[in-house]
Amino acid sequence: MGLLKTALIGAAVYGAIKYITKKDHTGRSIVDDLQDKAPEWVDKAKKFRDDLDAKYQNTSYSDIKP
Repeated sequence: MGLLKTALIGAAVYGAIKYITKKDHTGRSIVDDLQDKAPEWVDKAKKFRDDLDAKYQNTSYSDIKP
């Protein structure tokens, strides 16, 4: 049973990799699109982190009563 399960998981991984690297009619794949958008997402995540840092640095926890 372990061999069958391993074979099915391997086939699923192979199919997924083949799907995300398959080129469309423009010659681009899902991986290419993700690589192009990754720097933009990193910048958005950094901005979000900075906003959270600023929000919680201004919050006083001494006002909270237990």
